[in-house]
Amino acid sequence: MADRIVLNTISYHGHGAIENIVPELTRHGCTKAFVATDPDLVRFGVAAKVTDLMEKAGFAYCVYSDIKANPTIENVQNGVKAFKDAQADCIVAIGGGSAMDTAKAVGIIINNPEFADVRSLEGVAPTKQHAVFTIAVPTTAGTAAEVTINYVITDVEKKRKFVCVDVNDIPEIAVVDPDMMSTMPKGLTAATGMDALTHAIEGYITKGHCAISDMFHLEAIRLISKNLRAAVQNDPDGREGMALGQYIAGMGFSNVGLGIVHSMAHGLSALYDTPHGVACAILLPCGLEYNLPAAGARYRKIGEVMEVPGISAMSDDEAARATIDAVKQLSKDVGIPADLKGILKEEDILFLSESAYADACRPGNPRDTSVEEIVELYKGMM
Repeated sequence: MADRIVLNTISYHGHGAIENIVPELTRHGCTKAFVATDPDLVRFGVAAKVTDLMEKAGFAYCVYSDIKANPTIENVQNGVKAFKDAQADCIVAIGGGSAMDTAKAVGIIINNPEFADVRSLEGVAPTKQHAVFTIAVPTTAGTAAEVTINYVITDVEKKRKFVCVDVNDIPEIAVVDPDMMSTMPKGLTAATGMDALTHAIEGYITKGHCAISDMFHLEAIRLISKNLRAAVQNDPDGREGMALGQYIAGMGFSNVGLGIVHSMAHGLSALYDTPHGVACAILLPCGLEYNLPAAGARYRKIGEVMEVPGISAMSDDEAARATIDAVKQLSKDVGIPADLKGILKEEDILFLSESAYADACRPGNPRDTSVEEIVELYKGMM
């Protein structure tokens, strides 16, 4: 069976990368940009780093910021209307996964109006046209939505998140500029960074992993484990390392899938509005413990790139345990809680477990699971 790899047509990396946005829009014949971002990025002037460049160049744009931290069906629907009302012809998504996921859904529906019912995009929707031309500009080092073929929308009515997987949604251009991430507070830096580590580790052990994705994931794990602590302290080199590491993680997992940590985390975000990165970070050690019987042999390599001391002399079991401990220590060092106390309610566990089992990420988990086993995993995190 052939392995499929889908990536951006072009990506820009490094300080000052945003200077390429207006030239690329112009080169592609665009005339008015729909800038999808979130209210805080507008309020604190982060989005202005890009829109100021547009104003200086005389490039027309409108700003859409009706986007929640866990974007909803309504956010997407309002975005579609706003895009049409603005008579825009391209999208510039500025933000974390929320802004970029909303932009992806809007771009898909504009060019595939038969999918105007946002729920119809769940899973692998058979869209025919690529989304509206999009440049994605991440402001967090975590989701890698700028390079993935996935997006996640919250169904408020049904209290669940649903994952959409579509090669037509990937932004044509990604602009990964660490300067756009310099104002991230410590907590957000830690949470999104651990989300990126979860992407890399789950992608490395998922059933669908391949030689190319392994290469991406191991380098991402190395970069993230090396730079996350420094990035949380707003060290410029740490920021730059994280910006690259999270992007490389996206190059991998987007093409091979994730696992049970993400499927369980999605429910927590949908039900309690828990930040996705926090949920993933708390659940990652639990997922690694659970997957030991099926994927433990791959943990040694993870530990090696994380530079676990003395790992070369350890048995496979010792190496696996030491790797899990290293993940726990990194999470602790950047201030992530060790469990779900204060978040998870016992009366919700069955619903969350059923949602996690139905989630699009669950089939990629290296160990086959069941609703009953997921129930026990949630209980163990209380």
